[in-house]
Amino acid sequence: MDSADAKIAGGGTATAEHTHQEPLTLKTKLLYGAPSFAGAAMIIPIFIHMPKFYADVVLVPLGYLAMAIAIARSLDALSDPLMGWISDHTHTRLGRRRPYMLIGAPLCGIAFFCLLNPPASLKGKDAAVWFGITFILYFLFHTVYVLPHYALGPELTQNYNDRSTLFAWRESFTILGTIVASVAPGVLKTAFHLTDRQVFFELGIFFGVALTVLYWLLALTIKERPDFVARESNPLVPGVRRALRNRPFAILLASYVVGSIAGAIPATMMPFFNAYVIRPHDPTASLSLLLAGYFGFGFISLPMWVAVARRVGKLNAWLASFFLGISGGALMFLLGPGDLKALFVLICWAGIGFGAGLFLTPSMQADVIDYDELYTGKRREAQYTAFWSMLPKFIAIPSAAIPIAILASLGYIPNAIQSPRVVFAIRAIFALTPATCSVLSFLIARRFPITQTIHNAILEGIEQHARGEVAVDPMTGAIVPPPKPGHDEDVGWFLDYFSSGELKRYLAKGASRPVRDVITMAAVSIGVSVLSIIYVLHRVHSLSTDPGALTSVIVVAAGLALAIFAFHVMRLAPARRLAAGEIPADVVRAHLGEVVEAAHEGTPKRAAG
Repeated sequence: MDSADAKIAGGGTATAEHTHQEPLTLKTKLLYGAPSFAGAAMIIPIFIHMPKFYADVVLVPLGYLAMAIAIARSLDALSDPLMGWISDHTHTRLGRRRPYMLIGAPLCGIAFFCLLNPPASLKGKDAAVWFGITFILYFLFHTVYVLPHYALGPELTQNYNDRSTLFAWRESFTILGTIVASVAPGVLKTAFHLTDRQVFFELGIFFGVALTVLYWLLALTIKERPDFVARESNPLVPGVRRALRNRPFAILLASYVVGSIAGAIPATMMPFFNAYVIRPHDPTASLSLLLAGYFGFGFISLPMWVAVARRVGKLNAWLASFFLGISGGALMFLLGPGDLKALFVLICWAGIGFGAGLFLTPSMQADVIDYDELYTGKRREAQYTAFWSMLPKFIAIPSAAIPIAILASLGYIPNAIQSPRVVFAIRAIFALTPATCSVLSFLIARRFPITQTIHNAILEGIEQHARGEVAVDPMTGAIVPPPKPGHDEDVGWFLDYFSSGELKRYLAKGASRPVRDVITMAAVSIGVSVLSIIYVLHRVHSLSTDPGALTSVIVVAAGLALAIFAFHVMRLAPARRLAAGEIPADVVRAHLGEVVEAAHEGTPKRAAG
């Protein structure tokens, strides 16, 4: 990497040999991956311990906890695309990514410590306000550092196999942090006889400091590639449209979103399945054992999956991992009281498959970003990473809330032997629903077209563009001219503020149509958001009661509608420019022809000016 960077900094052009084949050092991989240890460890106390701690010890009303969690997660998802766009558009001496790690990590560490350590004097309403503010601030600052961190990975190497090992190291630290955070509270309580508040004080200090130190080591040690930093970025809204026209990314994103349901449901339902279907003597201890088995086998299987991916390719290795999750989940449906050993074996079996998806999907996403560069000439790691994280976050909230609502409607009674239909529902939701989602995710994933040979051809095409030559899309055979900054390129990005249907209506029905379309969609979106908020406020008439799963889903709907409203507001000024006749009709027709051809071929084609 250093020699390639030197060439670029000196004004030369990086060769394909440097770009494709120069491996990352172990030091670089460790420095890049290590911060995920602290970042992942923080999630465990936040999602597992904090709700119960605030409800039972700090005495915060349950209704407020439910609403604060839903609002924070929705804001977290909404901030992802904005942070991705900001990072891609940042040009500083330190690069596009490192400044936000230096700032975001310590702020997140402070918010984490404050969330885990509310002042003992706070009770009731005051403690509820403390929880809500610190919970939201934690996720806000988490987005500030984690999106640039994840976006940095694809930039560090374009080597097809080296990316797999880079992300494998990152996810190794992720799983290790998860395991440590899972066992730490019990160890501290047992070994040192600490209270809950004392335990969370120690965890807040340790992981807050660790997050800051590890991210500062990364940001101050690993340099960004100057050729990527110097490249021009793009407008947000057209960038969204072009990303969604990137067929390999759309396939990967769809598979990941469907698969995220398979991940969200077991996390919520495992305690219920363990306690009411398997019914072990000590549910708490057995749950810890099951979690350790799942994450532990995911951790130790990573080297195996790296080797498999090198031998058969990333896609084939990923598809093979689906078999473990699908078969393990389906067989769990057959278990009953006393089958703890069988459940442990199946959980570990599924955990092996879990390990593959952790690093193979981000590695494949990095290959997709290279394909985007072939057509756009831009490096948009953060924007793609934002898409990657935003949609699963929106899905995770109802995926966790709806199963609980179903159990409640069937007559679930806490801490009691459940009726046969409740037990059946727990078994079906925990085992069959994720298995079904995994099958659907597999069927989508198998259409992913980028192999190692195709990826090498993509990188060669990027090198040809750097020399001013035309390239060939290795998946479609289409001729791809090099992007030429200037008027024609700017016009193409400008017209991508609008869908094909909007541009056709503009040509057919007059210049005022784009503004009307944008205002109508913005009005509908903000209307849905406002009505959702009114419903929630009416529903939550008292913070002493749980508003229910549906209310959390409505909060998510309000957040998503607000995001769509903001999207359309950003299109209003371009719509007025289009209505003013800035772009000739024949240029609009040419752009439509390019978009239609791109949709037919499945490529993120650039419009001709």
